[in-house]
Amino acid sequence: MAELAGAAMKGRLGVIGGSGLYDLDMLQDVQRIAVETPFGAPSDEIVLGRLGDVEIAFLPRHGRGHRILPSELNFRANVHAMKQLGVVQLIAVGAVGSLREEIVPGHLVVPDQFIDRTFGRCSTFFGDGVVAHVPFGDPVCGRLAAALVESAQTVGTTVHAGGTYICMEGPQFSTRAESNLYRSWGASVIGMTNLQEAKLAREAEICFATLALATDYDCWHETEVDIATIIDVIGANARRAADTLREVAGRLPEGDCRCRHALDDAIMTDRAAISPAMRQRLRSIAGRHLE
Repeated sequence: MAELAGAAMKGRLGVIGGSGLYDLDMLQDVQRIAVETPFGAPSDEIVLGRLGDVEIAFLPRHGRGHRILPSELNFRANVHAMKQLGVVQLIAVGAVGSLREEIVPGHLVVPDQFIDRTFGRCSTFFGDGVVAHVPFGDPVCGRLAAALVESAQTVGTTVHAGGTYICMEGPQFSTRAESNLYRSWGASVIGMTNLQEAKLAREAEICFATLALATDYDCWHETEVDIATIIDVIGANARRAADTLREVAGRLPEGDCRCRHALDDAIMTDRAAISPAMRQRLRSIAGRHLE
């Protein structure tokens, strides 16, 4: 941990990049650092840099070269690394399939709700003798989401404010029956990654929002999915996402936020029953709540 001391507050805005967004080439004063966490190593080195007067910490979710399946991601290490680096606002960028006709491939979506269709993923920093239940009725930071929407509009990108993100296990895509079921639920987009990040960011008291990049209509749609076309859309979406992130860096919400108090009444365990090992493991996440 000593090697992180000088970088502790550099990552004020965290960005986790998804398919197509493996780097942020507009950053200045760039350095890459390897971060170790109590939950193992994150997907890759963290890229630290500056965008104007805002410090950025960027992580390619699937690793450089897109090496890690959604189900193989160490979500806890990824979010914990951001917390260690002083991130207080986190934007998760990711490719999604559209479940609504009006969300055209190439559009951006800033969802405000999630439905969990994953299984077997660890979505909490707690357990092993420490019980915590954070509020999650509103899983996205409204202030950060609004800043993302405004930023996308400012750079001339079509963006949909709000909507429900279905998080599926993958790596296979949905059956047509599943896709139509999700549409009947009123869901907007479908992806494989952002829900665990949202849950863990809430436990870490980090403001969180998703920037979802629609690459195609899911299989409910009569349009044939052409992989070459999807790859082209992913490339164009990465540019739209980068433009949006460049803009949002200048309009981040300031001041306190209820996201940063998610653990205030969440830990149920008698503090005297928490072992020294667990106190150490949770120090970055919940240290002030374990006294």
